[in-house]
Amino acid sequence: MGIMVQGKWRIEDFAERNRKGSYIRAGTSFRNWIGGDDFPAAAGRYHLIVAHACPWAHRTLIFRALKGLEDVISVAFVEPLMLDNGWVLENGGDPVTGAQYAHQVYAQADPEYSGRCSVPILWDKTANTIVSNESSEIIRMLNSAFDDLATKSLPDLYPENLRAEIDEVNELVYENINNGVYRTGFATSQEAYENSFDALFDALDKLEARLSGQRYLTGPRITEADWRLFATLVRFDAVYVGHFKCNRQRIADFAHLSNYVRELYQWPGIAETVDIPRIKEHYYGSHRAINPFGVVPKGPDLDFDAPHDRGGLPSAEA
Repeated sequence: MGIMVQGKWRIEDFAERNRKGSYIRAGTSFRNWIGGDDFPAAAGRYHLIVAHACPWAHRTLIFRALKGLEDVISVAFVEPLMLDNGWVLENGGDPVTGAQYAHQVYAQADPEYSGRCSVPILWDKTANTIVSNESSEIIRMLNSAFDDLATKSLPDLYPENLRAEIDEVNELVYENINNGVYRTGFATSQEAYENSFDALFDALDKLEARLSGQRYLTGPRITEADWRLFATLVRFDAVYVGHFKCNRQRIADFAHLSNYVRELYQWPGIAETVDIPRIKEHYYGSHRAINPFGVVPKGPDLDFDAPHDRGGLPSAEA
């Protein structure tokens, strides 16, 4: 792992970062918004840099696919492994930014940048800068800012009448599940590990109960909350159970969560955003403090195309 300090890339010690035993996720730095004079919505102006492996970046790929924005917003992928140079752009570099490494994109946006060089990155080709590296805000931009350019008609995924409930669910899911798997897997003390482990499965138990009586997390209508959860659930059995020691049970062992993740995977365009081999290669190959030899397991067998039973619950488009 590495970090930028005043525009210079340097390697960061894993143990020092987690010196108190608990994993601490760094904040995001670029928080601009599409819309208005500075960053108007326009076809061909914006560019996403993402990792197949990263659940935060995966959210943005999902929303790009759901809205049919593939011809509106270009995309570049990084290689699965994130080692001494951080994220490495595929195919020798990104043709839009000219960068070989993600940290070079950050340096272009701010030559004195200090902080982590994460994905996703939403890049403005006209202003030659980063619009945002905050995935939760990028997906809201993709949800509504490009409606006049979208090729797929999709109900608002953050409707005003459900925002309070969506925000409440997002808070539970982010703290205990999205980030909870990392807090569990990267813990460097037994106490920190067990606390995160218990919070993770307590939250999964709550969502299993919730989904036993309703189609989606906030009721009959799918929202951004569902897709934010999906990005973690689809990785859970492949990497978090073994690599991050989140092993009380698999998602496959939850009757409702397992059917729910299959339903979302089978939405048009979503399966194409999921690359389990690259996900496994990244986690098992990049985290040498956890898996020093980088051995990638052959299993487990996953079948997200198997039939689900969610069709028996009420659903609504609006």
